[in-house]
Amino acid sequence: MAHSKPILIGLAILIFVLLVGFPLFNTQHFLAISLLIMAASFFPFMISFSRKQVLSRELVVVAILAAIAAVSRVPFASIPSVQPTTFVIIIAAIVLGPQSGFIIGSLAAIVSNLFLGQGPWTPWQMYAWGMIGLTAGFLGKTWIMQSKIGRCIYGFIVGIAFGWIMNLWVVVGVIQDLSWPVILLYYSSSFYFDLAHAVCNVFFLWVFSSSWMKIIERFKVKYGIFQRFG
Repeated sequence: MAHSKPILIGLAILIFVLLVGFPLFNTQHFLAISLLIMAASFFPFMISFSRKQVLSRELVVVAILAAIAAVSRVPFASIPSVQPTTFVIIIAAIVLGPQSGFIIGSLAAIVSNLFLGQGPWTPWQMYAWGMIGLTAGFLGKTWIMQSKIGRCIYGFIVGIAFGWIMNLWVVVGVIQDLSWPVILLYYSSSFYFDLAHAVCNVFFLWVFSSSWMKIIERFKVKYGIFQRFG
């Protein structure tokens, strides 16, 4: 949906400004912010739905993939940064488009945290995974996402980027005496966790991405859904 792309980019920018610009409010009212981000992610979808450009079964598919992305995180909770959630978000976004990727990413965070615990980090996780889905969707038709090596490179990069975004939450919302040495020390201390996430993404994308894309694409064609999304 070409006309939804400016809306999605605008929403992503507004959410980022909200998270970075009002850290105290976000910390005290993280649940309200989480629900706001969830509603914002659905906004372009709802516009399309009101114009009868979105089928109800398309919403069901998005909800199912978001649930898979969320639940797949729970069994790996004891292993820091190792989970297939990012993989599911990327693959879904490649096939279904940036709009669906943004929704699945944001929903995966808030739903999985129903099991793992909500907190001030939830809105940041929603934003980080939402942006991973949004970007993967925008790149879905390019050679980067159409080749296994390209997908793996993307998965590695966003694995590191996810950790940097989550570090930013601590920097703007927790650390009192900010200085560049403190910021660099904190970012460097999370390197191995970020690397674990990146390597995990590469593993899942290398082993499972082709088969998952075929399955979702076959389902998409069979039921004639998401034909207008890109």
